[in-house]
Amino acid sequence: MENAKVYNRIKLIVSLIEMGLTLTILLVLIFSPLGRSIQEYAFIITSNLYLSFLIFLAITGIGSGIILFPLDFYSGFYIEHKFNLSNQSFLQWIWEDIKGLLISLVLGVPLLLIFYFLLLNYEQTWWFILATILFLFSVVLARLAPTLIFPLFYKFTPLQDEELKSKIENLYKKVNLKFSGIFEFNLSKNTKKANAGFTGIRKSKRIILSDTLLSGFDHDEIESVFAHELGHYKKKHIIKHIMIGLISNYLGLFIAAKLYESMVSSLGYSSISDLAALPLLSLVLMLFGIFTMPFGNMLSRKFEFEADEFAIQMTQNRDSFISTMEKLAKMNLADKKPHPIVEFLFYSHPSIEKRISAVKNLSNKNTGDYAAQSV
Repeated sequence: MENAKVYNRIKLIVSLIEMGLTLTILLVLIFSPLGRSIQEYAFIITSNLYLSFLIFLAITGIGSGIILFPLDFYSGFYIEHKFNLSNQSFLQWIWEDIKGLLISLVLGVPLLLIFYFLLLNYEQTWWFILATILFLFSVVLARLAPTLIFPLFYKFTPLQDEELKSKIENLYKKVNLKFSGIFEFNLSKNTKKANAGFTGIRKSKRIILSDTLLSGFDHDEIESVFAHELGHYKKKHIIKHIMIGLISNYLGLFIAAKLYESMVSSLGYSSISDLAALPLLSLVLMLFGIFTMPFGNMLSRKFEFEADEFAIQMTQNRDSFISTMEKLAKMNLADKKPHPIVEFLFYSHPSIEKRISAVKNLSNKNTGDYAAQSV
């Protein structure tokens, strides 16, 4: 228990320091000559607007990465090893980061160029067009990620345990859902933590279970995990998250665009497409994200409670659900009882203690309602 509290406290402190450093970097770029100097250097290399844009981003991105790397190493590698959670060597950890960076570049550079094109050519409506493109891109990515991107990080194989496969199939058939398959993946190559979930949409929709979950939990416990994830689908949490994210994107970009436009001239920039002004837009968007994060987390916690209740209704096995929560807390070093303010601000899932308490307080009538309707 003490280990879990120390681990989570360290991770939170490092995250807050990283957030503070990122804000500081943006403020330095905005209010010192540094941003304009990098812009001038980019235009010395090339007069092409789009290449200069990419050079500006590359210099600021690499510089920020170098400054933040010690924190990334401390939190992502050192602490994970200190608490015996990581199975990675340093080279493996670096390689996973490099793969993530390369994929981000392949996917992100075209989007960034589209963004800059819109900024140059659609000064009044760039935010609306960009929000629409980002939404369409996220839908396509959700469709393709399970088969094209995830396999670059993990090996996915069809679930071999026929008894467990049958239990899972029986659950999702009860609620008339279809999946392209049930897969296990080698999460243990990176960590001792356990995980499971659904990925993809339409024909790419699949169930994934980590090898650490399969080896550390019995069939009833895994069934509870799956029933919880099934609850998110059945309660339409996925669709609700998409719609809320869509509204948030439009609202966030609209607010950021208006604030950005009003501040650009007062800070001495020539236009909203001025390269040196772009950190200002990043700052506004980051502050919007920080402000709205607690509200998004609050809604997410509500959905988690609903999915927990659905899991009990489906499996009629409260004890297995509780033992699953206990095991996950121990395996993932979760803080079972975080400070209420920390939970409100930063936790997208309710604390383990609250989830177990909520399940224990479910009435027998409520837990039996759905099961009776399903048979």
